[in-house]
Amino acid sequence: MFDGSATPYRTALRTGRLKPLLRLEGVCKSFSAAGREVRVLEDIDLTLHAGVMVAIVGPSGSGKSTLMNILGCLDRPSAGRYVLGGRDTRSLGSNALARLRRRHFGFVFQRYQLLPRLTVLENVEMPAAYTGLPAPQRRLRAVELLTKLGLAERLGHFANQLSGGQQQRVAIARALINDAAIILADEPTGALDTVTGRATLRTLLDLQALGRTVVLVTHDRDVAAYAERIIELRDGRIVSDAANPCRAIEPSPGVSCLSGQRKKSTRPTAMRKLVEAFDAASHALRANRLRTALTMLGIAIGAAAVVSIMAVGEGNRRHMKATIGALASNLIEFRRGSGWNDSQASAVHSLSPGDLAAVQMQPYVEAATPLTQVLMAVRYRDANADSLVMGVGDGFFKVRAISVVHGRSIRTDDIERQAQVAVIDQVARNRLFTAGEDPVGKVIIIGNVPCTVVGVTSDASQQLFAGPGPNVLLPYTTAGVRVFGRLFFDAIVVRAAPGDDGRLVERSLTRLLAYQHGAKDFFTNNMDLLARAYESSTRSISLMLSLIASIALLVGGVGVMNILLVSVTERTREIGLRMAVGARRVDIARQFLAESVIICLIGGACGVSIALLAGLAFSFLVKEWHMAFTADAFVLALGSVAVIGTVFGIVPSRRAAALDPCQALLRE
Repeated sequence: MFDGSATPYRTALRTGRLKPLLRLEGVCKSFSAAGREVRVLEDIDLTLHAGVMVAIVGPSGSGKSTLMNILGCLDRPSAGRYVLGGRDTRSLGSNALARLRRRHFGFVFQRYQLLPRLTVLENVEMPAAYTGLPAPQRRLRAVELLTKLGLAERLGHFANQLSGGQQQRVAIARALINDAAIILADEPTGALDTVTGRATLRTLLDLQALGRTVVLVTHDRDVAAYAERIIELRDGRIVSDAANPCRAIEPSPGVSCLSGQRKKSTRPTAMRKLVEAFDAASHALRANRLRTALTMLGIAIGAAAVVSIMAVGEGNRRHMKATIGALASNLIEFRRGSGWNDSQASAVHSLSPGDLAAVQMQPYVEAATPLTQVLMAVRYRDANADSLVMGVGDGFFKVRAISVVHGRSIRTDDIERQAQVAVIDQVARNRLFTAGEDPVGKVIIIGNVPCTVVGVTSDASQQLFAGPGPNVLLPYTTAGVRVFGRLFFDAIVVRAAPGDDGRLVERSLTRLLAYQHGAKDFFTNNMDLLARAYESSTRSISLMLSLIASIALLVGGVGVMNILLVSVTERTREIGLRMAVGARRVDIARQFLAESVIICLIGGACGVSIALLAGLAFSFLVKEWHMAFTADAFVLALGSVAVIGTVFGIVPSRRAAALDPCQALLRE
């Protein structure tokens, strides 16, 4: 028979060789309720040694559970001292108390306190995660314990798939995963039938036989009979503390099956802590998939809006650069008169071929062309079109970046010979000629002057003309002498050489032409400055729209914070359990912060995907230009959602970490 009086513990205790494991001195605990102080424990003096099984008994409301919470470092006494292993717990902070819980205590709760969204194996592993034990080692240890407790076939099951006795054995395995020296069992048989309850008590007895200290909290005298020492509480005071003379219980034949080599505690690295936090967070999010998905939707919409608007702005900028940019980049116009609204400009005839020759000689001029234009009727057979007829030089095509897709452009010899040749745009071609008819070589009538079509400009060049079309180009000598009847120009258009500052070129040519004219009877129109101003305005508008879109991200962030605050309320008992098995406040905060970041990052990734799909649809609907996605937009969107996840996760994480573990475990 297993008689507690014959154990080595009793021999050591009688000889004084055994030091106390824990000691309470004058411990009191009180609460404030309805404006008055309620005493739960009063002047508790208690000493426990290693290797004993102690039962704390008493009626409901006597303070049993409160005493167990103080013993397990879940609660602090209002007064008195609690010395554990020679350390006074009064001077310990929350992190130090958490370290004591995970290293020295194993809790077996009345209602098992298994997390429903975790499997049996994951429930048992959880305390070891907070000790820094690597995942493979703690999984092996959990499998070993569950196998020895007869649950090898239930590793992947959830709590609601187990019987009460099986759940209690899972709770015992969880209490043993860190090889706790002290097992605190609160009403371990309260929710079990008689047979299962006896099996649970037999397991606790086996643990005590292996040298662990077992503290039973119960109101059942039959359960207390398993202990070798019974402490009775009444109205918060110890009224009886005596050895149990009737204890005569044999250990199980396979008692050694629950022994295990004590795992050396390792300090988890920052990366491991982060991985553990994200793993726990992912489990929590998967448990509420629909709610998580709806929360992510708000972030996804905000991220999609930011990326899409930036892509629209970038696409517009590139389109402008490809069209207006080619028309305006490094272009400077010199026009007669003092400004656009000068009523006397028609009397200024000073822009001449001599000015053109002087401008073309300058090294910072890449190309130059005169420009004279008049709206005139153009005919071919029975077709008529009111067209903008322009007298230009051979440099016009380079200045305006206009290409000829069929035939040829105007050449220098055409200008010298005053050749009656013309280049038409696509609009003029469609107005004057039938579909499929080749206009090159055909004679059109401009005013009363017949001209042979020698070229047709490309579709891509259509937007580079000053007017929408039809546009007809003639050699400026032909236009001046034969069509317009004047030799002076409306303007001289210059393209500055690449790399030269357009403003410096403008100032130099202004001085040159003013010197030749003897006065400044012209004004300049620096198209490059206009293009830059347009691009700057486009960027500003895109930025403003991006800021507006970011409001959707902020709204999504508020939604994340709200959902996590609700989650903290719903999972209060889970938080209390995690703290009870050794999680520090920072571990809890890190987990909820990880949940916020995961929601936002996945939502952001979904938002980027939505934006890409929107861009694909946009390309089918709009042919003129496309949304342009850049790496900067993706980085900005994902960076923004990460920041939002961190910022809006702070309040829920701090609230979760601030919970009192004892009160959290009691929350329904």
